[in-house]
Amino acid sequence: DHRIADAYSTNMFLVSWAEMAESKSLSLLPTFRRSLLNPRRPGHIDPSLNDMYVPITALPPPKNDTDVDQDHLISRIYYVTAEQLDNLQALASSNGFKRTKLESFCAFLWKMVAKSDTKIGCAQKLCKMGIVVDGRTRLSERGNYQSHQASHMATYFGNVLSIPFGGEKVEDLVEKSLNWVADEVHDFLKCAVTKEHFLGLIDWVEAHRPVPALAKIYCSGSEEGPAFVVSSGQRFPVLKVDFGWGLPVFGSYHFPWGGNAGYVMPMPSPARKGDWIVYMHIFKEQLEFIEREAAHVFKPLTFDYLSQI
Repeated sequence: DHRIADAYSTNMFLVSWAEMAESKSLSLLPTFRRSLLNPRRPGHIDPSLNDMYVPITALPPPKNDTDVDQDHLISRIYYVTAEQLDNLQALASSNGFKRTKLESFCAFLWKMVAKSDTKIGCAQKLCKMGIVVDGRTRLSERGNYQSHQASHMATYFGNVLSIPFGGEKVEDLVEKSLNWVADEVHDFLKCAVTKEHFLGLIDWVEAHRPVPALAKIYCSGSEEGPAFVVSSGQRFPVLKVDFGWGLPVFGSYHFPWGGNAGYVMPMPSPARKGDWIVYMHIFKEQLEFIEREAAHVFKPLTFDYLSQI
């Protein structure tokens, strides 16, 4: 539950649990100092935060979808080879700007999800994609936080995430080049990878207390066009979670939730350096389209693949 912890905190917990199981000293002592996320006085809220988050009291009442024939979110796991990731990165980079592997992967997936929406009249609808950003390293930068606070921030147990997102017309995502889409990914990310963004988000939450809030991308209805969130699991510590009977062969997240927004989690592969394991929780018709159109990129995870370990 993200009201209690994020994936970074869960990773710390899993590693600590494994260390205790083998009677080892804890490599990281968690910090529960909530004052690390105290708002500023006076606060300063950038207007862009109102486009990213919404108090739940501002949401319309949930619709009764019992009579609607809707597709359902389902889960599948794939692997993507290092060679394919390098190829996507090369295609997504242009004009002297090298995009990261995550930006390139997200751009490709954004195009695929948009292409899967083949219903009549969908070309002008917005397809939305969010990317989860961890604020710990951003808040640890020099300025408001002292050096001892920065070290505590690195072991903070809680939720220090932001979810910037972009929305583009299905038609544009389908027809334009991968490097154009990657540029759009980079543009909506850059506003949320700064210290000021996270300080502003803390102030925004304080200004709306005690009303809980929600990232707007989770509020997308199916009539608005497809929406999904990508959360990087590259720090998933699968090789550190040994409870005493040997290293695990494989580990993954499972993230079911309500609503129409999908969820994608790429993680490092334990079988082959540079490969990614990709957990996907999106609509069945989207997965089936991706398996048809991008089988060269998304390969079903099998025992044969994991047996390379």
